[in-house]
Amino acid sequence: MRALMFALLLPLLAACQSQNPYTAQSKPMPPAPAHAADHIDLSAYPAPSRDFGQYRNWTWLDGRIPGGSAWATSAQVQEALINGLDQRGLRPAQPGASADLKVTASLYLEKRLRQVADRYGTYYGHNRYHDDFGMWGSAPLVRTYEEEVVVVRIDLYDGKDGQPVWSGSAETLSDGSQAERVDALRGAVQKALENYPPA
Repeated sequence: MRALMFALLLPLLAACQSQNPYTAQSKPMPPAPAHAADHIDLSAYPAPSRDFGQYRNWTWLDGRIPGGSAWATSAQVQEALINGLDQRGLRPAQPGASADLKVTASLYLEKRLRQVADRYGTYYGHNRYHDDFGMWGSAPLVRTYEEEVVVVRIDLYDGKDGQPVWSGSAETLSDGSQAERVDALRGAVQKALENYPPA
């Protein structure tokens, strides 16, 4: 049997030893353009990292203060944002002075679906000597809730070139009293800013 298998494999092995009928071909690379030696294409390199230590003050982008909503007033959003930026060393620019950063903030409501899974089970079987025997069974009960959340988004732009330099967002539940909403707004702003400045 082995001799027969070897006899069948021998032609296959011989075929693998034959010359490859295909040959590699390539065209020569074209010459570099004449101006290539004098011109550096900066778009081929990554953008230099920004020095966030240079940003010390800020103002609203195009003078637009953040709008309010039925959930929180414009003044409450401004206060929470001013306090959050202040804790990161960013002060409001003096009126009429140019600012290092331009700031926008938005507040909007969104729906979220949350699932909560509980496991319910029971044990079957015991005898008069209280020796347990039998089976344990459980089944998951998954409940889905719809929640309304408030999303806070903050965007920072360079004051000189207008390029976006950083953005962050966070969300909080929209329910609660007016005082609880103000606290939740402050917490969401702090959470949105917790990665500023980036490491």
